[in-house]
Parts: sequence; structure tokens; C-alpha cells
Amino acid sequence: MSAQVPPSLHLAPSPSTKLYRQELHRGVGSFASFAASFSFVSILTTVFQLFGLGFGIGGAAFFWTWPIVFAGQLLVALNFAQLAASWPIAGSIFQWASRLAGTTFGWFTGWVMIVAQTLTVAVAAIAVQAVLPAIWDGFQIVGGPTADPSLASATGAQNAVLLGVILLVITTVFNILSVRIMALTTSVGVLIEIVGVVVLVAALMLLPARDASIVFTTEGAGPTDDPYIWAFLASSLMAAYVLVGFDSAGELAEETHAPRKTIPLAIIRAVVVSGLGGALLIIAALVAAPSLSDGNLAGGGIAYVVTERVGPVFGRLLLVAVAVAVFACTLAVQTSGSRMVFSMARERALPFWRTLATVSPRTGTPIATSIVIGVGAALALAVNFGQSAIFTALSSLCIAMLYLAYLGVTVPLLMRRIALRGQTFPPGVDEDGKCLFTLGRWGIPLNVLAVVFQVGMVVNLVWPRAEIYDLTGTTWWLQWSALLFIGATLAVGFFVHRRNHARDGAIQLGHLPATAVLTSAPGDAVAVNA
Repeated sequence: MSAQVPPSLHLAPSPSTKLYRQELHRGVGSFASFAASFSFVSILTTVFQLFGLGFGIGGAAFFWTWPIVFAGQLLVALNFAQLAASWPIAGSIFQWASRLAGTTFGWFTGWVMIVAQTLTVAVAAIAVQAVLPAIWDGFQIVGGPTADPSLASATGAQNAVLLGVILLVITTVFNILSVRIMALTTSVGVLIEIVGVVVLVAALMLLPARDASIVFTTEGAGPTDDPYIWAFLASSLMAAYVLVGFDSAGELAEETHAPRKTIPLAIIRAVVVSGLGGALLIIAALVAAPSLSDGNLAGGGIAYVVTERVGPVFGRLLLVAVAVAVFACTLAVQTSGSRMVFSMARERALPFWRTLATVSPRTGTPIATSIVIGVGAALALAVNFGQSAIFTALSSLCIAMLYLAYLGVTVPLLMRRIALRGQTFPPGVDEDGKCLFTLGRWGIPLNVLAVVFQVGMVVNLVWPRAEIYDLTGTTWWLQWSALLFIGATLAVGFFVHRRNHARDGAIQLGHLPATAVLTSAPGDAVAVNA
């Protein structure tokens, strides 16, 4: 059976032909595909990391940033799901943007995504500091067990870098062993995380200190003379950071069985499950916290609530589940970033592309790209050793760049949809012969809402707030670091892209048939029009 790609997603192929080889091993099933996206989001990791920050800025009412961001990101995920069904190929953000808006635009989108993913790996690794010292004070290596483990302190920040680098070494090893080991590890981590969320929410809800109506108050918000809306917007960093990375299932498209059928559902399920679970977790923490006004909740976050309300033994067991989630999250983000680098290198779009595009025939993984992402994340941590502002600054920066990369897909997708409005959308079919996931006539309005939301969040995230980017309150370049770093990233990217274009020529992409995927047998070649 044959079908064409919907015209809204189709680029006319050039006369040339190139071969993609099935080098990555297909070892990712339906649940593992969902796990890849869910682990990147990882509500236990990210809510534990940033709950204290969000609450400390916006008070209890910061909860309402969660459903707003959830609704916006669900719109983005729906659009991504349609693209994933049409183009199941590694390096999804780069590939989608290139096919929608041309390879130059796609290259910069992919470049921003690589930098963002590298920073996100670093931020995910930092999360161990919010968990391990609370489980056992021996994990506070810098300064000893009696030192302050909070990320806002010098000893806590230094220890976070140390533990984070150790974690990155471990995840890099797991990433290069095989895709099946990575998928199994991530799947087990997700199962533990989901069970941990259910148990944690139930335990906290059974130990209430107040009722859920507290979310309609600003109790616990930091003192300020400004209108509350500014604190509310700043506190949305927590939700914005958590609800990203659901596109990771698309990054593993060439390693997924029946990707056209599997990946769209994996993306949507990851967002929905994360959205519902995260909302319950936030409410449970607010309801069970011993106090909202003594500063402990803002400083210690959910870890403080857990140890105070459920006791040290049971509390530590729950924190072990969080530690597992942190490991699975870091592993998933690093995997996603490595596949993005591999995809761009395979198109000769990066320096040292021959090495970066090499897949180990034994493990079926791109070993060099996993190492590059791991080392890049470790360097991002190392250069900030002892800087207590590392956590909030890196968090906001990496999210802003992820949102920019996502805009690099949704904006050209919207332009393509508008240009072809009124034409029919002949459906492609998945591996079972069923119609591909599509938004149909809802495509344009849902795409418009997604873009409006993303633009608003990018502006909100890069806004030069001292409480996010400059905890010293006196360093101007720290306060403006988001815009400066994004500008520097694009400037460096310009020179890298120009050099590659001069040396290796224009990027030529493969044209994927609507019903075919890369063959399952490693080493078999598949002709695709470029």
C-alpha cells in the first residue's frame, strides 16, 4: 500500500539520491518510547529541583503556572506528534525544521537544540544535590556532612558540580553500551518514578496541614513592592522547565519499532501523564508542608516536606525513587542530545562529522556523540564550580533555548499550513496500514496557539531578572546572561555553518517515503530521494 506525505509537510525532492543505512539498532518498544519522553520531562527530578524556587517567588498561587504551561506545551506536542508520524528520523527537531524551512534554517534550529540539550543534561545532573545529601549526609563531600547542602550555598553548589560530573560519567557509559540497555534502564526508571509519584502524592495527601484552597492565596511569596503578576511570571520557570523534552521519542525514531505508529502516542502520553502527575505533586506538597511562611519550603523544597511529614525512614525510601528518576532523566536527555548530534553529523553538517556520524557495529550506538554531550555538560558544570547562581541561571537559560528550538519547528510548520490552506490532506499510513496521526482541520488554530504561547514563554524566560540570573544583584552581565549567551551561540553557529558549507557543500537531506521506514536489519541500505 502506498500513500503520499500530506502536502502541508512535503518538500519537493531534488533529482539526486542518497542512501541511509540502518546502523542504529532498533531496540526501543512502545513503552520504552514513552519512557524516553517521560524521563526527559521527569516530574520527580524537575519538580523536586525547582519547587522551592517557584514557591519562593510566587507563593502558593504559583501552582496556576502549571496548568497554563501544561496547556501550551500540549499544543506543541500535538503538532510534534503529526511531524513525528510523517518523518520518523533521528535528530527530529533539526530534520523537521530543515524539511519545513530549508536546511540553513534547520541547521541553526538544530545547533540551538544541541546547545540547549547539553545545558539541560548539566542541569539534570545537578538535581542529585537536591536528593542524595538528604538520603545520606555522606554524599555531601565538599565541606563534610555538616556543611550546608543547599544549592544556594557555596558548599552545596560545589558539591552539586562534583556529584553531577560523577553522574555524567555513569550515564555516558550506559549510553554507549547499547540502545537496549539504555531503553531498559530508562523504562525501569520510569516505572519506579511513576510508582514513586503515586505513593508520594498519596502519603502527603493523607497528612494534610491545610486544604487545597491554599493555591488561591499568595502565602509564602517573597516580599516585593511590585504587582504580583511579575512574581507569578517569574515563578513559571518551574513549570516551563519541567514540561519540555517530550520530543525525545522522536529523537529515537530510527531505534524504535513501528515509529510512525508508536512515537506520536508516546509524545502525547508523556505530556499528559507528566501534566497530571506534576499538578498532583505540587498540590500535595503545598497541602502537607509543615509551614508555608518559615522559609523552609522555599529553601528545602519537596525534599523538606517529605522528610518532615513521612518520617526519616519512609522519607528516605521515597527520595531513593527520586534519585532513580534523576539518573533516568539525565540518561534520557543525554541520549536525546547524542542523537541530535549524530543526525546533523550524518548530513555532514558539523565539524568532525566523520567521527560523530560513526555508529559502533557492536553496540549500535553513536559512541562519539554520547561522549561529546557528556563532556560538554561536565564542562558547563565545571566552569561554574562554586557559583551558587548556577542552578537558576542554567535552568532558565537551557529552557529558553529549548523553546527557541521548538519555535524553529512550529513557526515554519504554521507558515506551511497557511500557505496550503484549503488543499486536501491525503493521509499517509503507519506500519499497520492505519492513517497517520494528524490534526486535520484543527491544525492551523492549534498551531497558532502553540506559537503564541511559545513566543510569550521565550520572552518571559530570557527576561533579565536579577532573582534568576544574578543572585549577587550587582553583576550586569550575569543579569543579561541569557540574551548574551543566546547571541553568542548564534554567532558561533554562523561561523561553524559557513565553514562547513565552504568545506563540505550544501546539506542534502533524504526524502522519506510516506509508508516506509529505514529497514530493521542493521547494515541494510535504503534508497531515499534527497
